[in-house]
Amino acid sequence: MKPSPALEAVAAAGVDHTVVRFEPARDLAEAAERRGTTVDRILKTMVVRTGEGSYVIVLVPGDRVIDWGALRDHLGLRRLALADADQAYDATGYRRGTITPFGVAPALPVVVDAGVVGRGEVSVGAGVPGTAIHLDVDDLIDAVGAVAVSITKAAEGPR
Repeated sequence: MKPSPALEAVAAAGVDHTVVRFEPARDLAEAAERRGTTVDRILKTMVVRTGEGSYVIVLVPGDRVIDWGALRDHLGLRRLALADADQAYDATGYRRGTITPFGVAPALPVVVDAGVVGRGEVSVGAGVPGTAIHLDVDDLIDAVGAVAVSITKAAEGPR
């Protein structure tokens, strides 16, 4: 199997990481189990539309959701929307469920929830189905030039 741009990018960045392959999962809890981690250590990679043809990548812990007001305040914008599947693919080159901040060309700005800073290993998509990248969150932040900001809130109900 040809490496994804994400796997090539994380290797090129020289970041210590582990590639984990897993069977498809029905939900985030099952995905965490299959990845050998916990839901709060999976960083969902969300593509947010900031304007016509303009996007930002937002990394959200699996047990949290975007606080849209906080994200709008941080970006200084009044209107934001979650990119639909086609927009996300056009912006990143990855399909939903595989989106990652690694290997996106051209690179997009990345915002990560400040609550994950210093928390150790996290799991992010690897650009291909059934594959994740596990690495230290601070290394991830450095490698993709992410800005850490409090932009999430507790999720309501099971995830």
